[in-house]
Amino acid sequence: MTLLSLDNIPAMQAEVRALAAERGAVILAHNYQRAEVQDAADFVGDSLGLSREAAKTTADIIVFCGVHFMAETAAILSPKKTVLLPDLAAGCSLASTIDADALRTWKAEHPGAVVVAYVNTTADVKAESDYCCTSGNAVEVVSSIPADQEILFLPDMFLGAHVRRITGRQNMHVWMGECHVHAGIDPENIRLQRSLHPEAEFLIHPECGCSTSVLEAMSAGDVDAEGVQILSTEGMIKRPALSDADEFIVATEVGILHRLRRENPSKRFYAANERASCAYMKVTTLPKVREALLRNQHRITVPPATAARARRAIERMVAIGGGAKQPLSPSAEGVDPGE
Repeated sequence: MTLLSLDNIPAMQAEVRALAAERGAVILAHNYQRAEVQDAADFVGDSLGLSREAAKTTADIIVFCGVHFMAETAAILSPKKTVLLPDLAAGCSLASTIDADALRTWKAEHPGAVVVAYVNTTADVKAESDYCCTSGNAVEVVSSIPADQEILFLPDMFLGAHVRRITGRQNMHVWMGECHVHAGIDPENIRLQRSLHPEAEFLIHPECGCSTSVLEAMSAGDVDAEGVQILSTEGMIKRPALSDADEFIVATEVGILHRLRRENPSKRFYAANERASCAYMKVTTLPKVREALLRNQHRITVPPATAARARRAIERMVAIGGGAKQPLSPSAEGVDPGE
């Protein structure tokens, strides 16, 4: 791996941006990417926001600085585009807890059950699912399904426990998967940070596996909900300017602190736990982004049959995440992800 000195970063960022312009590419970077990668990107956001950018871009090439399932989603939403992942090692510990074969076996044990899949899943798993959901609309999706309908919810056990508690759903089975980063964000860490910074607002960005344990802890009463703001990425970025608070505790992967500090320089931000860092997100570096553009390498594709089966659930997720109200039933028509 090429190591960059601080002096070399601006020059390589300029080179990456010039290469992207030359090749008609757009660079999308997740909030948890390295700071220097975020600063070279055209758009920075969460997986839902970047999915929407991928769906509407006019660029010929999408360089997706995130993890594999996100690049798959972009490839499904933009099948005529070239989607590049700078490092094929950018996986997801939560997504890897279930594959299509395991899901088919689980479905066979519960014939007729409706499958609700969190966005942190592979295209093969989405293709076997009836719905895709985000943390922000999981309760809404599950509540829209008839009360007597059995549900299989996957793969996040913390998000599943939270949704089951909020909805009171007794016929909802939850896959026992978890994000490896969540272990760095637990109620004890949160209580410590809130005692150290008693005037700080507590911000949770729910669209990721590492924060779902905090949502579950709140609904269980293990985390005090007083002063908590549960926000989308853009809501989280905008909140400091709207708030009278000068300090904020942030419960999600630590990469988002760079964007928060950059866009709100007069405020102070503290991680709920500094160890909450996703190794998969951090494998992407500026040299790898440059190589992807130079060599057109690491293209992510999804077989047409799989993409066709996964697309409806993904488009429904994108539309609902954007605030659109759509019918939520397995027979519902597909929706426009740009709505």
